[in-house]
Amino acid sequence: MPVRRRTLVAAIVALAGLTTGQAYAAQQSSPVPTPRQQAFADAAKAYHVPEKLLLAVSYLESRWDANQGRPSVGAGYGPMHLTDGTLTSAGEHFSGGGEDPRGDTARPALRPKATAASAASPDGQTLQQAAGLTGAGANTLRTDPTANIRGGAALLARYQHDLGKPLSADPAAWYQATVRYGGTAWFAGQVYDVMRTGESRTTDDGQRVTLAATPGIKPAGAGANAPETECPPGLGCEWVPAPYQQLDPSDPTSYGNHDLGDRPKSQRIRYIVIHDTEGSWATTLKLAQDPTYLAWHYTVRSDDGHIAQHVKNKDVGWHAGNWDINARSIGIEHEGFLAQGGSWYTEAMYRSSAALVRYLTRKYDIPVDRAHILGHDNVPGITPANVQGMHEDPGPYWDWAHYFRLLGHPLHATAGPRSGMVTILPDYDKNVVPYTGCDASAPSAPCPAHGGGSIMLRTAPSDDAPLVKDIGKHPPNGDATMSVYDHSARAATGQTYAVAGRQGDWTAIWYLGQKAWFHNPKKQPTAVGAHGFVVTPKPGAASVPIYGRAYPEAEAYPANIPAQSLVPMQYTFAAGQRYAVADTVRGEYDYSTTFDVSTHAIVRGKLKYYEIQFGHRVYFVKTGDVVLKRVS
Repeated sequence: MPVRRRTLVAAIVALAGLTTGQAYAAQQSSPVPTPRQQAFADAAKAYHVPEKLLLAVSYLESRWDANQGRPSVGAGYGPMHLTDGTLTSAGEHFSGGGEDPRGDTARPALRPKATAASAASPDGQTLQQAAGLTGAGANTLRTDPTANIRGGAALLARYQHDLGKPLSADPAAWYQATVRYGGTAWFAGQVYDVMRTGESRTTDDGQRVTLAATPGIKPAGAGANAPETECPPGLGCEWVPAPYQQLDPSDPTSYGNHDLGDRPKSQRIRYIVIHDTEGSWATTLKLAQDPTYLAWHYTVRSDDGHIAQHVKNKDVGWHAGNWDINARSIGIEHEGFLAQGGSWYTEAMYRSSAALVRYLTRKYDIPVDRAHILGHDNVPGITPANVQGMHEDPGPYWDWAHYFRLLGHPLHATAGPRSGMVTILPDYDKNVVPYTGCDASAPSAPCPAHGGGSIMLRTAPSDDAPLVKDIGKHPPNGDATMSVYDHSARAATGQTYAVAGRQGDWTAIWYLGQKAWFHNPKKQPTAVGAHGFVVTPKPGAASVPIYGRAYPEAEAYPANIPAQSLVPMQYTFAAGQRYAVADTVRGEYDYSTTFDVSTHAIVRGKLKYYEIQFGHRVYFVKTGDVVLKRVS
């Protein structure tokens, strides 16, 4: 036996208490294909790791998914998210994209984003470490879920051994090893919380895994927040400030990368905007600190849910591409990629982000619904010319239903199945839509089969009918596609629409000025009944304009502040159509166009708008142009 082989076997003997013969035999045998649940049980037994702990750690890292052997944004693989520090992953676009960062006025061109290697886990190359401990090859650990789970169990046992602690059957004795595996005390606390509450789900390759609840296990303590941050206690947020800096001393309008404000005293914070970074943690933090780029309020790391805050919530980030939404919102970036998001928007990320959003919604009295917790892909363009360039993140693989459960506001029916309104609510795991374009090198190739939170909309109640049109996203003809990046013929989980018709297992909604049909069978519904309010054009009006921002009337502006134009969008809201109302918004404008904050002001008018779910994005309509009706 070669010396290196003896060393590997000796490590396993020390960690798992096996005889040398048993350990060597274990290394020579190929993993026997087993259901995912059995793989956890076998690995836990082999390495003397509590099975519930192993399941909970894996759930936080991957929700027990295998991701078809593809790496995460942290270069991690498989159910245990074993990281390969020799590999990199890079992004494609970022929040700024081609948009004006403020979304209202011309500004100096900002530097396009860079790409960089993803940050690996705290131990850098856990996949290579697991290979050394188990004898499995690196490629096997990447692609074989059973081997990957054994690798994670071996690492946990190694960490426990290195801490000088016994391989106890009590999960409570493994807290420090769990901290090392996940990288933060917050991660470890969430592991224990998962064990306390239990979880069950079907994985991306169709295997049911269950972790029974253990109410007696108390979540372990978490890290302290940096004093500058605005986070709930115990989340362990760090402060990575974005610079407020004048770029050209001779030009007061040349500055970056956010605006100073006095919210909510000056203006109510009404929205939270969920983004993904399309880049690594390292790249993201560099961009947030670049005065020539743009800034948002928080970034959440994929691997462990760690959060960095960049901009105070009283200040206005340049993150949404719509200045009116910027002025009324908090922006949260999530490390990840839209086309890979279904597998690598990790449970740790979801839980950390949800803890932050629960804190923010309570602090600023923000409604917890999909009209106020928006994806970047739900933010409207400010004028017809801006629609085409608006962003698509976090995309169809973001699990809104799971996210709202974590927020403590699970999405559910609020009316009967024949109500005049519906809330989109497909079963995420079963809702597999055949998107294309996940591989940038083959944009027409099908994406890997994966569940998702969006449904496709068609011009007639048939799977063969064309997709509905979006003349703003795809001018001039509006032809939508099945690209994972194209949301123009999609409705997303949690969005509420007015019903336009029903036929068999199909339901139609009013969407961008047209009837949009989706499959909604009784046995596996993709929408549930909702109650609330809708608007229709006032009597005698053939159609009414809709807007991408809720600005005051011209008369409200003082002489020293230019009145902002109200430009109707290119869509038609015609008589006979109905759209769901989410809120009433007063016309306001945050005049912050120079580095000198003494020139800044909030303009308030008398004009009021309804926020409506008009398409995939929200829009605004003047209250005086429409009639409000209750639907139940």
